[in-house]
Amino acid sequence: MSTTAYDPTTRRVPPLGGFNLTLLRIELLRMLRNRRTVMFTLVLPAALALSFGNQKGADQTIGSGNLAAYLLVSMALYGAALTAAATGSMVAMERALGWSRQLRLTPLHPIAYILTKALVALSMGALAIASVNVVGLLMGKASMPAHIWVASALLALVCTMTFAALGVFVGYIVPGENAMQILGPGLALLSFLGGLFVPLSQFADVVRHIAWWTPMYGVAEIVRAPLTHELPWYAVVNAIAWLALFVAGAAWRMSKDTARV
Repeated sequence: MSTTAYDPTTRRVPPLGGFNLTLLRIELLRMLRNRRTVMFTLVLPAALALSFGNQKGADQTIGSGNLAAYLLVSMALYGAALTAAATGSMVAMERALGWSRQLRLTPLHPIAYILTKALVALSMGALAIASVNVVGLLMGKASMPAHIWVASALLALVCTMTFAALGVFVGYIVPGENAMQILGPGLALLSFLGGLFVPLSQFADVVRHIAWWTPMYGVAEIVRAPLTHELPWYAVVNAIAWLALFVAGAAWRMSKDTARV
């Protein structure tokens, strides 16, 4: 009786590289079962919206709304970006625990794995955006038309992809729990330079020129465009360029990581 040696190159590749709704559901439920993650996603952005929404002069007119609406949109973006980046950076913990190595022994394609992580990050970012907007509605200080409210929230969700990619990128280059120790302060600094906490018009010219090159500037201008009716062309270029850079960085590090098995 003869035996045939197993050839791993003949292993059947599943449809879509292994991406499926079951895998997405499992990953999402795993995040939602983490109480600390849920608190971080829902409570922190809402608390920021409360603190910034009570600023003096919140009824000052800006575009089609007021300053409170301007800050609400900004805090929704910040909360979603922070949450999505934190979710994406979970790959660092999975690599440290050996889970990523186990997945590399399965037919799951790396692109399907990253796509799943991105969709989970977007889902968590959507929860952060929703919590900020609910707080804004309850406070009653933010004033803007309903269609602008919805448009800004949807744009914030789309722009969250940039920071989900950033989180995955950092998760592949930084070991373990150190990823969020870098992303947390880093995103706070980028948000400050991007004009989320303080309008860029109040900065000195030198700081303003630096801000134009930061990852948060372009997405912030896009998200606030329905409210302010202003969107410089270079802000769109900024947003697209940083998204492409972070996606390329995440794909590069992922390919280096998967090449080890």
